Amino acid sequence: MHGTSSHAKKTDMRFLFYSLMRFLAMWPLQWLRVLGHGFGVLLFKMARSRRDIVQTNLRLCFPEKSATELHDLTRAHFVNFAQSLIDRAWLWHAPLEKVQSRLIWVGTEEAFTQLSADTPRIIFAPHFVGLDAGGLAVTLRLKKPAAFIFVPQHNKLMDEWVNQGRQRNGNVKPYFRHEGVKQIMTGLRHGELLHLSPDMDFGPNESIFVPFMGVSAATVPSLSRFARLGRARVLTLVTRMTTQGYEIALADALDNFPTDDVVADTTRMNQVLEEAIRRSPAQYYWVHKRFKTRPDGEDPVYKKAEISR
Repeated sequence: MHGTSSHAKKTDMRFLFYSLMRFLAMWPLQWLRVLGHGFGVLLFKMARSRRDIVQTNLRLCFPEKSATELHDLTRAHFVNFAQSLIDRAWLWHAPLEKVQSRLIWVGTEEAFTQLSADTPRIIFAPHFVGLDAGGLAVTLRLKKPAAFIFVPQHNKLMDEWVNQGRQRNGNVKPYFRHEGVKQIMTGLRHGELLHLSPDMDFGPNESIFVPFMGVSAATVPSLSRFARLGRARVLTLVTRMTTQGYEIALADALDNFPTDDVVADTTRMNQVLEEAIRRSPAQYYWVHKRFKTRPDGEDPVYKKAEISR
C-alpha cells in the first residue's frame, strides 16, 4: 500500500508540474520575465549559500569592482538565472513557431557554413544562463542530429523534464559522461557536430590548471583533446538573454586550434570565454563552484559559503 501511495503521489506531482509548465508556456514573454524577476529577487534573498558562492566567484573574477557593484551584479545574476529557468517552460512546451521567433541568430555567413558542414566540428558553448536556448536553436537549425553530453539531474522529475526538453524536436544524439568518450569520438570522426560545454570544475582527476579571469582554475581540457583526436574545427556559440528572447551568437572557427599544446589550447579557450563574460557578466553561470579545486598548497575559497550551508 505504501509503495502504491508513493507512486500515486509522484504521478500527481509529475502531472501538476507538467501542467504548470504548459500553462506558463502560453504566457507572453514579458509576463514570464516579470515572474522570473520576482523569483530571482527571492532566490537572492533566501538562497544564502548559493549567494555566497556567486559573490565569491565574482569577487575573485572582478577584483576591480566595489562591494556595491558586486552586490548589484550578484542580484542581477539571480534574476537572469531565475528568468532562464522559467523560460524553459516556453522553450520546451510552446509551439516551435513561437520558440523559433524568439531565438535570433547572429553570425557571419562563413560561421553558418561551417556549422552546417559535413566535416567534424565542435561547438564550444559555455555555461551562460541561455545555454539550453542555444542548444535548442542548434537542433532546430541543423538538418541532422547534433551530439550533446548529458549530465543527470539529482531529482528524477527534473532529470526527465530536462532530457525530454533538450530532445523535444528529436534532432539530438545524447551521450552520457559515465559512458566514456569512445562513442563520442567515433561520431565526431564521422562528421557529427558535438555541442560541448567544458567550462566547469569536475575535480582534479579530469582537469588541468589554467588561468580563468585571472585566477588559476581547474579546467577540463576536453575541447582541445576532442578537437585534436577528431580533427575537428571549433566554433564558439554564446547565447545571451534579451527582452525579445535570446541572441544566438555564432563565431567563426578558431584559427590554429587545436595545437599540440593542450595547456595553451585550454588557456585560449578560457580567454575566449572571458571576452564573452565581460560583455554580459550577469548572465554567466556563477552559481557553480568554479574554483572548488585548488592547486596544491592553496586554501579553499568557498570555506565561508560551505559553512553557511
